[in-house]
Amino acid sequence: MPSPNTSERSPSLLWRPEFPFRPSSLPFYYGWVVLAISTIGLVMSAPGQTIGVSVFTEALLETTGLSRVQFSNAYLMGTLASGLLLPYAGSQLDRIGVRRFVVAASIGLAIVLALLSQVDRLADEVAKLGLSRITAAYALLIIGFLGLRFTGQGALTLVSRTILGRWFDKKRGLVSSISAPFASVSFASSPLLLAGWVAHSGWRDAWQEMALVIGLGMGFFGWLFFRESPEECDLPMDGIAASPAPLSIVLEERVEPKSASTPRAATPLANAADPHDYTRKEAIRTAAFWLVTLAMSNHALVGTGIALHIVDLAAESGLSEAEALRLFLPVTLISVPTGIIMGLAVDRFPMRRLIMAMMVGQTLMFGLAPHLGNPVLYVLCLAGWGFSGGFYGPLTVAALPNFFGRTHLGAIQGVMMMVLVIASALGPALLALAKSSFGSYETGLHLLALLPSVLFFVALFMPDPKSRR
Repeated sequence: MPSPNTSERSPSLLWRPEFPFRPSSLPFYYGWVVLAISTIGLVMSAPGQTIGVSVFTEALLETTGLSRVQFSNAYLMGTLASGLLLPYAGSQLDRIGVRRFVVAASIGLAIVLALLSQVDRLADEVAKLGLSRITAAYALLIIGFLGLRFTGQGALTLVSRTILGRWFDKKRGLVSSISAPFASVSFASSPLLLAGWVAHSGWRDAWQEMALVIGLGMGFFGWLFFRESPEECDLPMDGIAASPAPLSIVLEERVEPKSASTPRAATPLANAADPHDYTRKEAIRTAAFWLVTLAMSNHALVGTGIALHIVDLAAESGLSEAEALRLFLPVTLISVPTGIIMGLAVDRFPMRRLIMAMMVGQTLMFGLAPHLGNPVLYVLCLAGWGFSGGFYGPLTVAALPNFFGRTHLGAIQGVMMMVLVIASALGPALLALAKSSFGSYETGLHLLALLPSVLFFVALFMPDPKSRR
């Protein structure tokens, strides 16, 4: 493949891996710094997650004048549209690199939060053009939710997970077991923290203050600490030396013989490219990609639906609203240690066995959720819910790079994130449709429990993609 001009490939000083400091000069493996900052990135995505948006729902309903149905539909359409854009975002991540991407995602999320804080005032201005205020507010919320979900749940989450897969290989499970619990606890506590922020500053100022924290804070720390890969920084993967020569030179010569006229490759990971790594097109043609993606999507689909309708669902079993809301605490207490254990297991067991175990948890969660009034089934449902949730973080970090390599990881992760976002958008509507069709959630959840049951048996025969290269 012809090499581009050196001028097109040489980054400005601002983006060079040795500026403003050289990661290889630290007395420990720089990947641990990447782990810390990427975990902060996941936490900073909370305003773009459903659990973060929910805190502002009532204020938006009051100021825009939209009905709850109109608000929900705007959120659904914005989320679906954002999901469809994520494959493009993944491709851009691979093209421009994680450092530029995290800065763009952080600033983008900040801009969206700032605009949403003015959505009612913007609706007043748009209405002067001849539209009704309700129509203007509805259209602006669709656009706002599209941006919020794309930058927060999508781009910032995507880059924070992708970079871990690029900096660790043998220790991917270990780092996911460290990162996932922090993210889980942060998301579980974010409604309370954000509600306190709104109570102190008001919903409008709270969003504007978050914009400053994320845009300036995460944007700066992402630029300061994110680096594309160990190879870019002349470091060995996982901090374990495998060659007396600098690793970037070893890998560059393995992919393409080095000569005096051959400058460093163009794309951020080109100097670390493995000819056995899958492209996005190749990866999405494998059964393994869709097994992992559907396993994650099951949890996003039904888990979001159950979470949004938890009060109504629990009421069918005779539980009060307070009892329903308390369900999330034991689920979190189970999912956090499960995530730690499963993160360590990723480095030791075949991926398909972990997916099969996750499917057992999902089957218990989905099938028993309509029976929370039975003490035994109550315990089994929450155990399955927390157990399944514990797999989510480790598998999203480790499964795809383990199967398909790192070269095109952003593009491949982008497709998986698209499916996850769309699934999370459809879940609440699907459960609501099930109740309206069958008179309760029970039949719909029992039918949905068939999904993980089928995937359990499919995983028995899942081939390892690398064995076919």
